[in-house]
Amino acid sequence: MSVAWSQYWALTKPRVVALIVFTAVVGMLLAVPGLPPWREAVFGSLGIWLAAASAAAINHLIDQRIDRLMARTQHRPLATGQLRPVQVLVFALLLGVVSMVLLVWLVNALTAWLTFASLIGYAIIYTGYLKRATPQNIVVGGLAGAAPPALGWAAVTGELHAHALLLVLIIFVWTPPHFWALAIYRREDYSRAQVPMLPVTHGVEYTRWHVLLYTILLVVVTVLPWLTGMSGLFYLGGALVLGAGFLYYAVRLMNPPGERFAMDVFNYSIVYLMALFAFLLFDHYFAPFLALTHRLG
Repeated sequence: MSVAWSQYWALTKPRVVALIVFTAVVGMLLAVPGLPPWREAVFGSLGIWLAAASAAAINHLIDQRIDRLMARTQHRPLATGQLRPVQVLVFALLLGVVSMVLLVWLVNALTAWLTFASLIGYAIIYTGYLKRATPQNIVVGGLAGAAPPALGWAAVTGELHAHALLLVLIIFVWTPPHFWALAIYRREDYSRAQVPMLPVTHGVEYTRWHVLLYTILLVVVTVLPWLTGMSGLFYLGGALVLGAGFLYYAVRLMNPPGERFAMDVFNYSIVYLMALFAFLLFDHYFAPFLALTHRLG
């Protein structure tokens, strides 16, 4: 039984879903001046987690043929035959239904609808169609993966705000350089599985240029929270330092020291996003307090 449950747990892509929930929680915390209401925060986070896990399981189901051909994914439960498709389908549907019930009943309808749209966007539109249809798949489909901060914001306020959409924009622009770095390293896998990722269809050098251009755009976009008054100088400083680091990796990727460097870029991009949102949080809660202390002192 423990082996079976470990396979079900693997279906949820725990590390990916953890990053999704983290950005959703940051959205909740940034939406209010103090702490968000506990019921909406707790059940909103749980509902978003369940929906993301459901989408991840559907991803496994749709991609099972591809997963068998790729070294990165050939150990997944469906690819190895440890779980059957009907088991994965039931599991995914169960998670999705529970997610929607929780969000409608204990949070609000807006969050439920937005979460459902994100689930369909990732699991069906991106995984089922875009991933196989265009080398711009991750750009077009990235909107669903960028939605969690808006979901968290809506969960505790019952509405969407321009600042929530700004958080979505940051993740939306971050997604292509993040994922294309991985695609460069895994391009042979994608080619074998006949997935038209950018380095497969247009070559590695072309993809490196796109990583660099999107990284420059990302640095510009991450200044917007300061320009719009959403955050202060503490966040701005952190964003610029993190952006400089990302730019270093993107420029170095143009002439990398080795094949493995693309994975270094990919790994830094994850640290970058988590640190960027942590700076937003710190600026939101502690920077005003430190400024007040400085004035009183």
